[in-house]
Amino acid sequence: MSARDERRYVIIGAGAIGGTVGGALTRAGIPAVLVARGRHAEVLASNGITLKTPDGTFRTAVTAAARPEDVRLGERDVLVFATKTQQLDAALQEWVDRPVHGAAGVVGTAGERLPAMTATNGVAAEDNALRYFRRVYGICVWLPAVHLEPGQVIVRSWPVVGQFHIGRWPAALHTPDDSELLATLARTWGPAGVRVRTPDDVAPWKYNKLLSNLGNAVGALTADEAGNIVAAVRREGEEVLRQAGIDFTSFEVSTAARADGPAIRPVPGSDTGPSNSTWQSLSRQTGNVETDFLNGEIVHIAHRHGVAAPVNAALARAARATVRDGRGPGRYTAAELADLLGVTEVSASGS
Repeated sequence: MSARDERRYVIIGAGAIGGTVGGALTRAGIPAVLVARGRHAEVLASNGITLKTPDGTFRTAVTAAARPEDVRLGERDVLVFATKTQQLDAALQEWVDRPVHGAAGVVGTAGERLPAMTATNGVAAEDNALRYFRRVYGICVWLPAVHLEPGQVIVRSWPVVGQFHIGRWPAALHTPDDSELLATLARTWGPAGVRVRTPDDVAPWKYNKLLSNLGNAVGALTADEAGNIVAAVRREGEEVLRQAGIDFTSFEVSTAARADGPAIRPVPGSDTGPSNSTWQSLSRQTGNVETDFLNGEIVHIAHRHGVAAPVNAALARAARATVRDGRGPGRYTAAELADLLGVTEVSASGS
């Protein structure tokens, strides 16, 4: 990077996604701050981050912070929100009014001056961020990783850890300054292991990922093969988006786009189960899951257009009940879950 292009990335939520990105950027010499909570923040500050990968375990010293007050923001900073979607609003409120410092002193607030990127699942985060930040960039995240232990992330692809589609939200607001920032990301993050693509409009990619993530709760609620349940949930989601007139990138196109992205391989000594965020939340007993922003988003869109999404609604209810009951992943057999959702055909081999 040239001095003119050098930026610092403040990654808010250093879990599976944020921890991997922060660790990869730091290893590549790109300035980054990893913001975390509790014991995780303590371990990051004292021991750095440990990335367990298919090609070995790498421990890297990182700059870590436990709260916004620990970070002195500057004009070249970029905020990358990598929390779960249900945790995002609280994080936005914590950071929006933080002072931004320039050569002559404070030049404004983070919400006024700094780019805010949302590395989250679903499609609600970007509009929520616009309540607080003037410049918002949506990220469609493909990054297979698991965070279960403080200071550690299991990264299932290496050295390419992920692929991000990033764009200004909404796309109509795109400016030459946005082109410069996105070009910098593509140029610098790629060699660090995060492949960046910059479509004209990231929204169809986010909706594609939303459809893909509709199966997260299925993988978290049953340990059985349940491909037909996932297919039923996604079919209903696609139909709702079509009825609402919402454009989404096809799975054929997104699958082809992943060709130069992460390639999942076994991580020695790490048999953790699915890497999806819902499974991780139930495993860690966090007390919440993002299902209401995935399957619940389909229900929300359906209700706004006077139609129903009964399969996704039932799956969201089952996930909420599992959290309320303090249960971990794998609560149901595939047959039990299919009966609960009203899915009549379940194949043992999936689809």
